[in-house]
Amino acid sequence: MIKYQVISDNQALPHSLINTQVITYSNSGLLKQFGCSTALAEQLDAYAERGKVAHSQFACEPFAQISVIPTANWLSWPEGKLLVELRALLKMSSIELLLDCRLFDLQRKEHQAACQQLLILLFNHGYQLDEQQFKTTVAPSQKVTSLLLYSQSHQAEALKKLARYAFAVSKGMIDARQLADIPSDICTPEFVANTVSSVVSAYPQISVSVLDEQDIQQQGLGLLHTVGKGASNPPRMVVLRYQGAGDAAYRAYVGKGVTYDTGGYWLKSGEGMYTMKYDMCGAANVFGLLVVAAELQLPVNLVGVLMLAENMIGPDAMRPSEVATSYAGLTVEINNTDAEGRLVLADGIAYAASLAPQYIIDVATLTGAVVKALGYDLTGLMSSDQPLSTDLLQAGLDCRDEVWQLPLDQRLAGQVKSHIADLGNTPSNNAAISASAAYFLSQFCPKEVPWAHLDVSGTALWRENGYSTASGRPIPLLIQHIMNDLEK
Repeated sequence: MIKYQVISDNQALPHSLINTQVITYSNSGLLKQFGCSTALAEQLDAYAERGKVAHSQFACEPFAQISVIPTANWLSWPEGKLLVELRALLKMSSIELLLDCRLFDLQRKEHQAACQQLLILLFNHGYQLDEQQFKTTVAPSQKVTSLLLYSQSHQAEALKKLARYAFAVSKGMIDARQLADIPSDICTPEFVANTVSSVVSAYPQISVSVLDEQDIQQQGLGLLHTVGKGASNPPRMVVLRYQGAGDAAYRAYVGKGVTYDTGGYWLKSGEGMYTMKYDMCGAANVFGLLVVAAELQLPVNLVGVLMLAENMIGPDAMRPSEVATSYAGLTVEINNTDAEGRLVLADGIAYAASLAPQYIIDVATLTGAVVKALGYDLTGLMSSDQPLSTDLLQAGLDCRDEVWQLPLDQRLAGQVKSHIADLGNTPSNNAAISASAAYFLSQFCPKEVPWAHLDVSGTALWRENGYSTASGRPIPLLIQHIMNDLEK
């Protein structure tokens, strides 16, 4: 993780800035304040005033580099110009960044959201894919290891609080991202269970239990068993409990953890399979959420249910037309073996419901259709409970990890009908694929339990230059939702 320190404008800087890249806004006055060349400062400000990022690596004393971002871009949303520009700047960054945060008025919610999102991006930069160490030769990369947050004196305490929060959120995101980025031949259901157990052992508030393939069958988790039975790496269910509020009801989170998805006998194309090691991002992010709660020592009780399986082809693999019995007792006809995510989630939701939770939120890279509908920036939200939906929508706005609500009601009932079983896992037509999947899931949650489904197929990955890596979303959304609830 990147080290950080908040410095106010009435304090001396802790050391020389010779290895520091300063990032500020146009006409901030910071460059002249620190003794930079007046001519250079004026030239950079003038360039930034024209709406372009001004960057210099020459004659920048006392800094190594100077980046001036147009003032208007710091609060730009939903375009997020600051984030786009910052990602480019980080590729040429020095070991240390000095970030000028004086533009943010942290008494205003929109400024808090912008600053928080910026800090989360920077702290997440502390993890890079080359840390997975699969390259035998890696060109030495210079990345940010420390961050100075420069503040007005009267804003320093608010910035410190915000930085502590963003750091904790980023810790959980990085734990989730590191796990999700591991190749699927290593990152099997058992590997995920062991890794999660190892990481959470550092937090006394979190307990963990793991069900193996025999336990899964004995407990009646028939859909999870059906999805995983064709793989040489058998399924697992991991139950994480964070205890921060005595006997209070749990807030339950269920994560889809298909560690690799071939589509089964409904085989995907090679291109469609390329990113399928990331079909476990829902489970990884539920794990990361509980890490954040423990880091912040939140006064809540959380349960995370990770449904882990490989969807493979083999003599024991599930077949189209097979009927399986769920944990809830409902029978399901497997119309499409590539609609396996909703099967494992259905058992997870029913299991979570048995714990009498305050609500259930499931997280899954469930349908490509949600990407066609919403793109890569918005998470799809479908819910049986409008108050829970409203709270999630507001939390998304508050932290800029936004969701968009799609319809869910009885008009979708025909999409999950089966002539032989209680339910079919896919519709016979090609309509309302994302909402149909959510309606299927809704049948496994008792009506008295508020439930929401987050389809993160577009947002769970960060896509750049033709490559994908795990993003850690929607952890910021989920933790913001809890924080907002605590403030009520």
